[in-house]
Amino acid sequence: MDKQPEQVSEMFDDVAPNYDRTNAIMSVGNSALWRIATVRAVEPKAGERILDVAAGTGTSSAAIARSGASIVAVDLSPGMIAEGRKRYPRIEFVEANAEKLPFGDDEFDAVTISFGLRNVEHPLVALAEMYRVLKPGGRLVVCEFSKPPRALFRTGYQAYTKFAMPIIAKVTSSNSEAYDYLAESIRNWPDQSTLSQWIRGVGFTRVVYRNLTAGVVALHRGHKPEDAAIRASVAKRRATRARKPAAAPGGSAAEPTD
Repeated sequence: MDKQPEQVSEMFDDVAPNYDRTNAIMSVGNSALWRIATVRAVEPKAGERILDVAAGTGTSSAAIARSGASIVAVDLSPGMIAEGRKRYPRIEFVEANAEKLPFGDDEFDAVTISFGLRNVEHPLVALAEMYRVLKPGGRLVVCEFSKPPRALFRTGYQAYTKFAMPIIAKVTSSNSEAYDYLAESIRNWPDQSTLSQWIRGVGFTRVVYRNLTAGVVALHRGHKPEDAAIRASVAKRRATRARKPAAAPGGSAAEPTD
């Protein structure tokens, strides 16, 4: 399966009821620890407005909301949103594509996305949208599967995603084929340094990452510049790129070179 929005949405609709339980089992309980680390990285504060993209059933959104911040949970899948609204009726859920966020410029104090960026058809477009809706000085936190830097561990992890994950999915998930795609998407996702370059390329500054669980997951952070001159430079650079001819299918013109 490719990453056409309609297909991704349907896939997550199918797995929504058991999604969190399956993730907890497949991650050997680490998903809860990754969530805690993400919330700490977001640093939510009472009174802030925070956007959770690819929020799924809203588990991370609910954790962020406990800080007193106002949270908006966005997801492409109607099934995920329906499940989330049942579980967390006080959280605002919005059905939307991460590449076309239905919000104005400079609306949010922080934007976060957990395990969703690799499922977006055009990740750079989604990152640019997150940049757009953030207030100057706003914070970005991306929690996503990555590449363990140690070769031995990386080999073992790749074997786990290829052989063990499909078996677990058949037992715990309502749509085991969806997890075949998810395992493949993990294997094909770029490493920590490449994602850092993408984040910088759309305009974020102070971009850093740290590995979780030996690099199985990486937590990337960045900030939208407060300096108006820097933001103007980013806008000018983006406009220049937009005027360039589109690359042929499979080309890399859409990827930043900064």
